[in-house]
This record gives sequence, C-alpha cells and structure tokens, in this order.
Amino acid sequence: MSPVTTATLMQMKARGEKIAVLTSYDASFTTHIEDAGVEVILVGDSLGMVIQGQESTLPVAVEEMVYHTRCVARARRNALLVADMPFMSYSSSQQALNTAGRLMKDGGAHMVKLEGGGTQLETVRQLTANGIPVCAHLGLLPQSVHKLGGYRVQGRDGDSARMMREDALALEAAGAQLLVLECVPARLAGEISRELEIPVIGIGAGAACDGQVLVLYDMLGITPRQPPRFTRNFLEQSGSVAAAIAAYAQAVKEGSFPAQEHSFE
Repeated sequence: MSPVTTATLMQMKARGEKIAVLTSYDASFTTHIEDAGVEVILVGDSLGMVIQGQESTLPVAVEEMVYHTRCVARARRNALLVADMPFMSYSSSQQALNTAGRLMKDGGAHMVKLEGGGTQLETVRQLTANGIPVCAHLGLLPQSVHKLGGYRVQGRDGDSARMMREDALALEAAGAQLLVLECVPARLAGEISRELEIPVIGIGAGAACDGQVLVLYDMLGITPRQPPRFTRNFLEQSGSVAAAIAAYAQAVKEGSFPAQEHSFE
C-alpha cells in the first residue's frame, strides 16, 4: 500500500470510495490501525477525555498533543497523520502557525485540524499559504462545548444549516483540504458532502459523507462513560482489538456503518 496523501483522498472521493478514519494516541494501537488499512489517523484532543480522564478536551496542552503525535508517527506507515490543534492554541494566525509548526516538525503530523467556521478563514489561509495542510471541523465543536451549552446536534434549523453550508464552502475556498462534520443531521451532511470538492468525514453525520471517523476507545467500547449514540462497539463480536479495527474499516468501506440508528435527523 502506498502512503496516503491528500491527493489520495481526493481521488477516493472522486471514485466514490469511502474513507476510514480512526483516532490513535500511541504506537501499539497505531500498528493495528495500519494493519487494517485505515486511510487517516487522527491524533485527537479527545485524548483529554479517554486517556487523561478530563471532562472535556479543553485542558489538553500543545506539548501533550506533540508527544502523542510523535508516538503515533513512530508506528505510522501509510496512513495520513492528522493532529488536532488544542483549545486556545490558534487564537491568532501567528499562534496557529507556531502550533502547527510544532505538531508537524516535532510531532510528525502531515495535517492539522482546527474547529470553527467563518472566524477561522484567515487562519486557514495563512496556514495553507505556508504549506500546512488543514482539516476543518464544523457542527458540534467540542472545544466550544460551554458556549454551545453541551454536546448537542447542530444545524437542525434553517438558519444554522445555511450558515454551516456557507462556512463549509468558505473553508474550502480558504484552502482546507478535508472537513469533519460532527453531530449534524444526515441530510444536511449529505448535501454539504455533495457540494464540496474536498472529502467530508462524518461522525454522527450520516452515511452520505465521504468517510467516517470514530474515537478509537468508543469504537472498542472501553470508555467508562456512556458511549455516544453515533458510535458502535466493534470489539463486542470481533474477539480481538485487531479484528475489531479491521471490522470497523470494512464496515465503513462497504457502507454498513453508520446505520440509521447512528445518525440524526
């Protein structure tokens, strides 16, 4: 298998091939993810909740993201490696450049991910102008959980749906090469996926997206908290971690995951 690049993902979208994405935070799990043929590995700031035991992603520091990205990079062979820029680490374009530089130079990331729409356009432009690939993130924004009033589905009313669609198009025009939609009505996510040229990865956003992402620990059913509605425990009937990850990748590619019960209207 050849190394996955942003061009690879664009070609997969053009061919209608689903893209499998999983989070990882260490070398051991990354080896299994690579063996399963997952195209994209996301070192998510979700590590704050599933590894550190925090109540949200907000306390995660840049140094911690660099450390975990470096751990994953050592075992990464072919997958595109994306790293989250943590809360308050990209409040200005210059700060974003510094954070992204650390994640790529010290951590080994190939792409960085940031949350937000219109307010992030200039940051996306600056990052891409400096050769830094960007994955944007719309819908439920975990770093804005207090502003949103909790973990709630976004884009259900006409105004918010229109704004999300406009933000998605603007982020693509600003240079974003990948977009994550989280907890978005399936119909809206499908419309945005069809409107954009770049691949759209869903999490709780229905089956019409170009690919799917889950938090690894949710997918394995090993988090102590109540699992989100949009996830599925693949370890339950697989017998091993390696088999569960392979089953997830296959389910995404054949279109059996997510099913209707993992989506929102």
